[in-house]
Amino acid sequence: MNYRKWMLGVMVLLLCLPLGMTGVRAAALQITIELDGETLSPDVPPYITSSNVTMVPAGVVSKGLGAAVEWDQNTRTATISKGENVLKLTSGLKTALVNDNAVGLDTSVQIVQGRVMVPLRFVSEQLGLQVVWNQAAKHIALYSNAEIGGPSTPSVPTVPTPSVPTPAVPKPTVPPTPTVPSIPGAKTSKEMKGAWISTVFNLDWPSTSSAGNETKQKKEFDTLLDKLQSAGFNAVFVQVRPSGDSLYPSVLVPWSKVLTGTQGKNPGYDPLEYMVSATHNRGMQFHAWFNPFRATTDASTSGLASNHVAKAHPEWVVSAENKLYINPGIPEARQHIIDTVMEVVKGYDIDGVHLDDYFYPSGVSFADDEAFKAYNPKAISSKGDWRRDNINDFISRLGQAIHGVKSNVSFGVSPFGVWRNKKADSTGSDTTAGVSAYDDMYADTRTWIRSGWIDYIAPQIYWSLSFSAARYDKLVDWWVNEVKGTGVKLYIGQATYKVGTDKSAEWQSGEQIINQLKYNEKYDEVAGSIMFRANDIVTRDPFGLASLLTFYFKS
Repeated sequence: MNYRKWMLGVMVLLLCLPLGMTGVRAAALQITIELDGETLSPDVPPYITSSNVTMVPAGVVSKGLGAAVEWDQNTRTATISKGENVLKLTSGLKTALVNDNAVGLDTSVQIVQGRVMVPLRFVSEQLGLQVVWNQAAKHIALYSNAEIGGPSTPSVPTVPTPSVPTPAVPKPTVPPTPTVPSIPGAKTSKEMKGAWISTVFNLDWPSTSSAGNETKQKKEFDTLLDKLQSAGFNAVFVQVRPSGDSLYPSVLVPWSKVLTGTQGKNPGYDPLEYMVSATHNRGMQFHAWFNPFRATTDASTSGLASNHVAKAHPEWVVSAENKLYINPGIPEARQHIIDTVMEVVKGYDIDGVHLDDYFYPSGVSFADDEAFKAYNPKAISSKGDWRRDNINDFISRLGQAIHGVKSNVSFGVSPFGVWRNKKADSTGSDTTAGVSAYDDMYADTRTWIRSGWIDYIAPQIYWSLSFSAARYDKLVDWWVNEVKGTGVKLYIGQATYKVGTDKSAEWQSGEQIINQLKYNEKYDEVAGSIMFRANDIVTRDPFGLASLLTFYFKS
């Protein structure tokens, strides 16, 4: 303990070194801060930038872990090091180096009153600190025993984002799988209380600072599960195929770069096997979440492994919105995705296969004229109808393949929350959304439900109860009517990531989510919720959201 206090003193002295004065600071908000219950009094107070990023003196988050801080005035670079982890943040740059790997920053390092000010969530993630922000009290609580972390949530989340494979195969009207699969050692419950765990960009798990460290990654996952379970959650939906790669040993696709920092590099253990076991040991369900047709998160192929689909089958790939997509119009490409999903179904004791809404990208041109001509055996005249038919074929075949091997594995999809607006279709929802699943992503969810190709549908209803263009209550009403009498379960995807980050007044309280849950109680058809995303609930925890959920779930 004396050594730790000595190190804290050294850090404070280091931070007192003259650093120069640059950068523009937003107005201070009298933010208070504590570390492991001990109030800290930095000489430069924390503040929030105009882009809603909390900035703190580097020492506040580094000293609690005995990290060393150095400042190079010539390069204007702060180096924070602890053990094998080295962070380098340079004033004016929107990227940082984490163990020599470039990682994007929400806001550049700033120099204020001679102190290095760093983005709180970024540095805390790298050093293993848990951050709890109380918006009402303007108070930051840091906990040094936490081992979880991930980059801050993108301003427009896509969770389960458009990018998960959708199983398929025409099946009977009533799906064969129960809402909550029954598995050895797993807790069963009528109500789904799920959370999405994003691995892309290391958002929820694993942290970038745990790259290649099996022990740390396992500990991070255990901590995340424990916090979710403590809050009342009984299921996790973990992204196991984020960008045409995998979090498990595959003969078809490369290892994901989120595990080691390098795509194709073996992490030295089977993360999926560990995650399934750890989840079941806690009596929780594990659903494997796949991004089906998204191949990469950017247009570059330079960092891809040689067996990544974009290199192995470039003829299957289309570049759109600065990402690479697997073309749904090519039958072999669709089958390739089904084969990757079936590797997991056959090899792991998962409770479900889950897809998000990454089918066709919306709002951008998609170069599939040649595929439309070459792979159109039904001679469908409309490209829109042909695209929907491709996705229908994919969903129906995947569902058939899954249930043909394991009938107790549930299969579901989380589409964009608006199927069609009433203006476009009289049977659509009373909304005026700028995008719809049917017209823009070519996801005909109505056909999937009525054909019984899926076991559940989990629409992403990411709007508030007062958002006029797409009101939460009106969309729940519509989806309830869609599943009524079909045997397909309805889970509602809820936007916990918006609490405290969306500047609209209705999201400046955790009560928005609680009121949505209470609205769901109106309908027997609503069998539960899935919330996007894990770290926004139990790590960021805006307005004490985790405690509000615990009270609601357990009362």
